[in-house]
Amino acid sequence: MRLKLLALALAATIATPIAAHAQKVVVYTAAKQSLVDEMTTQFTKETGIKVELVSGGSSDLMRRVRAEAAAPKVDVIWSIGGEVLEANKDVLAPFTAAADAMILPAYKISPEWAPFSGILAAFAVNTKLLKPADYPTSWKDLADPKWKGQIASARADSSGSSFQQFATVITAYGDKQGPGGGWETYKAILGNMQLAESSGLVSRLVNDGEAKVGIVLEDDALDYKKNGGPVDIVYPTDGTSTVADGMALAKGAPNAENGRKFMDWLLTKPAQELVVQRMGRRPVRIDVTSGGGAKPITEVKLVNYDIRSIAQNRNAWIAKWKEMAAAR
Repeated sequence: MRLKLLALALAATIATPIAAHAQKVVVYTAAKQSLVDEMTTQFTKETGIKVELVSGGSSDLMRRVRAEAAAPKVDVIWSIGGEVLEANKDVLAPFTAAADAMILPAYKISPEWAPFSGILAAFAVNTKLLKPADYPTSWKDLADPKWKGQIASARADSSGSSFQQFATVITAYGDKQGPGGGWETYKAILGNMQLAESSGLVSRLVNDGEAKVGIVLEDDALDYKKNGGPVDIVYPTDGTSTVADGMALAKGAPNAENGRKFMDWLLTKPAQELVVQRMGRRPVRIDVTSGGGAKPITEVKLVNYDIRSIAQNRNAWIAKWKEMAAAR
């Protein structure tokens, strides 16, 4: 009897941490806190699975994933630039969403990662400091020396959204040196920038009047505009980009099944509607429409943003960006 009781006690001791372990998912995310809080709370409420979070910039988080690759600690990398995920497919596990048939084809890039939301690069302007006639309306406008120190942006070597903005200029004006090319155009814009610690701070700097213009994600600026802040949104007339803000299952994820459940939940229709209604993001499902004050995509000029090609160039472009930033 005593041996039987000891065996039962040992079994219970072993089973308890395993059961607890199975009811969590570890997520690394670059998403803004309001989005994280809203969606993870709802996910846990519906599934009972606890979400353990690590937040940071896209590039910083991916470097952490790579450093931990021999003994993975993360399950899901969530809300990170598609270029970053595409350039790091070797540390990601293939994932096919339960809602795969409902995802817009334009956002499907690789089997190693899935789209979470559509993000769009834009300008935020402070309406107290600038009159509409004075708004910059193009990337070329931002290269004018009159904007010296008045443009807020995050670092392209740490922020996925800032890298998208940088790559958009190179795409719009060509991957070439010399006057009129993408590199000279961006170099002039970079020379006018004040660099923020993160992309999430850029719209706040504009809202607070610490910068007249911010190079931002559309949804960040929409938050301030909808809440009555002195912020307006400008879509560059020389072209911008909309790409998938993605998510992926880490190769060797310790809670892989819960990771898949989390990713599938983020692609359900109610979750995607929440993305639109509360976060101002663009949905990736064909049965959910954009809203929240976002300009119809048919009215926005887009560049031919080839995410696969840009991902291949990413490391070289970031190295050039660092050289330009150091030489400012």
